[in-house]
Amino acid sequence: MDPDTSFNAHPERRIAHLDMDAFYASVELLRYPELHGLPVVIGAGNHTQPKTLPDGTRLFSRLRGYVGRGVVTTSTYEARALGVFSAMGMMKAAQLAPEAILLPVDFATYRHYSRLFKAAVAAITPCIEDRGIDEIYIDLTDHDQASGSLAQQIKLAVRQATGLSCSIGISPNKLLSKIASELDKPDGITIIAPGDLQKRIWPLPVGKVNGIGPKANAKLAALGINSIADLAQAAPDLLQNHFGLSYANWLLEVAHGIDTRPVVTHSEPKSISRETTFERDLHVRRDRAALSEVFLQLCGQLAGDLQRKAYVARTIGIKLRFDDFRTVTRDITLPAYVADAAQIHRAAGLCLKRITLDHKIRLLGVRASSLLPGAEAAQLAQEQEPRQLSLY
Repeated sequence: MDPDTSFNAHPERRIAHLDMDAFYASVELLRYPELHGLPVVIGAGNHTQPKTLPDGTRLFSRLRGYVGRGVVTTSTYEARALGVFSAMGMMKAAQLAPEAILLPVDFATYRHYSRLFKAAVAAITPCIEDRGIDEIYIDLTDHDQASGSLAQQIKLAVRQATGLSCSIGISPNKLLSKIASELDKPDGITIIAPGDLQKRIWPLPVGKVNGIGPKANAKLAALGINSIADLAQAAPDLLQNHFGLSYANWLLEVAHGIDTRPVVTHSEPKSISRETTFERDLHVRRDRAALSEVFLQLCGQLAGDLQRKAYVARTIGIKLRFDDFRTVTRDITLPAYVADAAQIHRAAGLCLKRITLDHKIRLLGVRASSLLPGAEAAQLAQEQEPRQLSLY
């Protein structure tokens, strides 16, 4: 496969991937500017917001001596330099960076800044695919402005709206743009043009490709395939023998920079869920009050999510993970759509009764699926309402 030919399959497209730099941590630094330049770790756990003394001095918790099952949500670049990354257990993080500042997560504030940066980008170019709280894809194909100056304009708008920096990767497709946005972080702009595939992309580890997870990465390494260049030059039959035809084809395509996915500006969510992992495993009887309180809270949060997004749900489910790491789910499909916390709690309770609670509980979650926009559900209910037939 000729890499230049495959790369230019859609040469007219210009797709950008915008990724906020250490988003949660950066938002916290706006709130606590005295922490700039320090290792800061953010994660759920048994810690609280910093205390403020009468003279205005703030006292922050440190990672040293942390005990619990909290997980790092994100960290500043200074903490990353010490080996602390997202999804790491905080007890391990405490060993690597005991003096790092520890802050609790504040998702309400992060969502606020997420809305601000997306609105700032939409004012410049509205063709946006929302990929989460801190990243978006942008289709720049119809813009006459040069990629570099357009990226600078977008970055300036984001900074003016939020005070935060972002990194942008631009290429003919989503695959390469997502990789590119990571190459010059933080506050970077990376443009992948024809000819840059071999220079900038091929030397990278295969794990940099979104969609090659830890298991596939380990399997490729066992075959001597470590870089994207190795993958591009791998024998197709070797890949097919170890990964199957479909995934092998995909691996070869991504290694040659092929990705025809469009920027999707609107998609309906399949489900919305809320869950929490407890600091300690909770006993079904001895910790019944605590479990009931969390269960009620999750149902309320889920109802808030549905109402905020203007959806109703027909199917309600629960998820339990026990202390032996066994995960069990149950769901129920209701005769009518719901979005109310009490209705969700009632339905989730029925699901809970179908599970044998013979172990301590590590995780509890509630999920809503079979979603429909609220306006459509109201119209459907009106159409199905019994009517008196005409006598004539």
